[in-house]
Amino acid sequence: MKKYIYLLLLLFLQIQVNAQQDTSTYAAQRVKVNALLTERSEKFGQYDESLNQRTGIFGWQTKKDIKNSNEILREVVLTDNNIFKELKILMEYKDLQNQQKVEVADHSQERIEGCMKTIKKLQDQNTALQKEAKPDSYGASTYIIIILLLVIIGMFFFFNKKLQRYEKTGV
Repeated sequence: MKKYIYLLLLLFLQIQVNAQQDTSTYAAQRVKVNALLTERSEKFGQYDESLNQRTGIFGWQTKKDIKNSNEILREVVLTDNNIFKELKILMEYKDLQNQQKVEVADHSQERIEGCMKTIKKLQDQNTALQKEAKPDSYGASTYIIIILLLVIIGMFFFFNKKLQRYEKTGV
């Protein structure tokens, strides 16, 4: 019996550790996505600045300015692709967590139903035992008490008569 209790305790602790790892992994993934979003905002700000750079004659943009802007824009797109990949992983974690919650809820529901069945069974057994205990309203102990009382009353009258005879003859 102890082996089963230890096994159940070990399984419960393993589930708790896995749940904590999943939560920390999810949080780490969120931090990663937020860092990529911040990086994207910075790169887009650089792109916006590069569009306003005009190093050419008469304030025109040069090929170098346009090339620089295109390179920054390419970096923004690559960062966007990374963000989408990391968001997909984050959504998979979220789906996994939701699936685990559903499984825990189903398992809890099964346990509740099992407990309810056990309680109903025990209530039925209790009712049957109470009915077995009540078929005759007077138990054996009641009969014994009544007999003892009758014996005591009989002895009282018997000794009382003897005492009255003794008093008549002896005094």
